Amino acid sequence: MAAGDAIEVEVAYALPAQQRVASVRIASGTRVADAIHQSGILEEFPEIDLATARLGIFGRRVDARDLVSDGDRMEIYRPLRVDPKAVRRLRAQARKSRNLR
Repeated sequence: MAAGDAIEVEVAYALPAQQRVASVRIASGTRVADAIHQSGILEEFPEIDLATARLGIFGRRVDARDLVSDGDRMEIYRPLRVDPKAVRRLRAQARKSRNLR
């Protein structure tokens, strides 16, 4: 890889009690999935399945085949454990029942 062909990106993954951000120097024209592989995060967190994981760059959803740009921060999102709509509905019901007393 020639000096002009290299770009620097970050790959981030977070668990409830731990966060890992890996900086990696890759070739220009690298795809998201390849950058994640090169970061070493998949070896550190074997539970990540890139075939099903949701991915983003700076909070915007991307596909594993998308190209990365210099300075991008790729994020690997964990699956939601609870549907956010269901949680809001339960909170609203609890509030309503408290107000009726």
